[in-house]
Amino acid sequence: MLEMRPACERCAAELPADAPGAFICSYECTFCASCADALDERCPNCGGELLDRPTRFGDAPPQRPASGRRH
Repeated sequence: MLEMRPACERCAAELPADAPGAFICSYECTFCASCADALDERCPNCGGELLDRPTRFGDAPPQRPASGRRH
């Protein structure tokens, strides 16, 4: 299950799990759309491709909430 990090790692923009506009690499580094564009869709941490993060709709199971940890 994805960690669903709550903010862009580059500019700290809020990225709620239930909203579109987040991009992640295979290590789940998380960026907003503006930063992903500025980074040419490449993760500055690992060099991996940044892709649209899926949106989590509805209530997450209590044992699997979206992450509150910021990077």
